[in-house]
Amino acid sequence: MAQQARKRPNDVLRDSEWTKAQLLDAARLEFSEKGLSGARVNDIAARASVNKQMLYYYFGDKEGLYCAVLNHAYEGIRARENELDLAALAPVAAMERFIGFTFDYLTENRYFVALLNDENIHKARHILDSEHLQGLHERLQETIGDILTRGEREGVFRPNVDPIDLYISIASLCYFYYSNIHTLSAIFGRDLSDRSATHHRRQHVIDFVGAYLEK
Repeated sequence: MAQQARKRPNDVLRDSEWTKAQLLDAARLEFSEKGLSGARVNDIAARASVNKQMLYYYFGDKEGLYCAVLNHAYEGIRARENELDLAALAPVAAMERFIGFTFDYLTENRYFVALLNDENIHKARHILDSEHLQGLHERLQETIGDILTRGEREGVFRPNVDPIDLYISIASLCYFYYSNIHTLSAIFGRDLSDRSATHHRRQHVIDFVGAYLEK
């Protein structure tokens, strides 16, 4: 009987990366739907079609997997921001592109809102323990600061705008819309998830921030 051929290192690596990706995707959905406390390892493994022992092997435990999901989520949005090439645009155009991207990202990745809600319930302790996550945001601050500096120098933005304050305002205007979209829709009798409503809101946020920044 012929011996079964051993897997080559590249095959093992591909299997490993596939398994981790499956677990991260399944966990992202479970954590965004049920939070860290409500998610179950068995459900994540079943959703990923992976033996749950592999979850423990790659991520240690449920909290380790939760931290990996948070890291992956933040890496995703920061990587997409880095592709915007904002430095090549005039300040007003760069700021409008950044705001539009921020809104669009939450539109397309609603799970991110749910993850942030859950991590705030846990007082951001997983983020506080991650130097990697904190380091990811240094470039974000520099990018916004550069746009503001160029805009002030060219006389199109008001002076002395703090980049962190501005980002918090932009994120709030985009995030709150989606974190409260169901209650707001019920209260005001509008379907705020309708395409025309989200398009209107997107432009409103761009105009709102632009009016503040205008010198």
